Amino acid sequence: MNNIEAEVRSFVSKEQYKKLLSFFKQNAKLLKEDYQETFYFDCESDLRIQRNNFFSKIWMKKGKIHDDHREEIEIKFDKDEFEKLEKLFLSLGFNVQIKWFRKRFEFQWKDITVCLDFTKGYGYIIELEKMTSESNKEKEYENLKQKLKSLNVNITSKEEFNKKFLEYKENWRSLTKD
Repeated sequence: MNNIEAEVRSFVSKEQYKKLLSFFKQNAKLLKEDYQETFYFDCESDLRIQRNNFFSKIWMKKGKIHDDHREEIEIKFDKDEFEKLEKLFLSLGFNVQIKWFRKRFEFQWKDITVCLDFTKGYGYIIELEKMTSESNKEKEYENLKQKLKSLNVNITSKEEFNKKFLEYKENWRSLTKD
C-alpha cells in the first residue's frame, strides 16, 4: 500500500521560484493552481484542517514535521464544511496553533508531484513528493533528492526548516497581517 509520502523540499528565492514555475509550465502537466488556508492544532500529532479552492479536509501526518517520509491520513469534505471542522476541533479542546495562507501550483512531472508554493510570511518553497510503500521509502527519497539537484536547487537542511518553522510559529499573526 502506498501510504507513505516521500518528500524533499527547499526554500527558493523569488527569482528561482519564477524560473521553476516557467520550467514546469513548459515541461510538466499543471494539475492545479490553488489557494490554501491550513490550520495546525496544538496536539501531540501533526493534525491539520485545510480549505482550498476545491474542498476542505482533515489530515494527520505521523512522525515529526520535516521528516523525509511520513504516513498520511486524510479525509475530504465539501469546501463549505471548513468552519464546522474548525468548530469541531475547538469544541474538543484543541486550539489553533498556526495558520498558513498559501498559493500553490501543483504539477505532475513524470512520476513525481511538484508543488511550488508561496506562503505568506514564510516564503517560496519547492516540494517534490511521491506516495510510496514502507519498503520503497528510502529509495524514493534518494530519487527525489537527485531530481531536485537536477533542477539546480540545493536541499534546505532540516535544521533550517525547523528554525524557520519555529520563527513562523511564534510570529505568524504579525507575519500574515495585511
